[in-house]
Amino acid sequence: MGTINEIEEAVSKLSPTDLAAFRLWFAEFDSALWDRQFEADAKAGELDTLADEALDDLKNGRCTDL
Repeated sequence: MGTINEIEEAVSKLSPTDLAAFRLWFAEFDSALWDRQFEADAKAGELDTLADEALDDLKNGRCTDL
């Protein structure tokens, strides 16, 4: 099972119980992958410009309290 089509076909054949378990697993998997990418981007300094802009907006009153 390596291609997207094969994966889609296998998922479409899951029972409702197995589909729910797969959905939960995939959400956790995808979240962990996103977290790792975000951490790597932060360590590489790729978010510094965005952080600087946000801090400048806060300093200059261009933010709204939630």
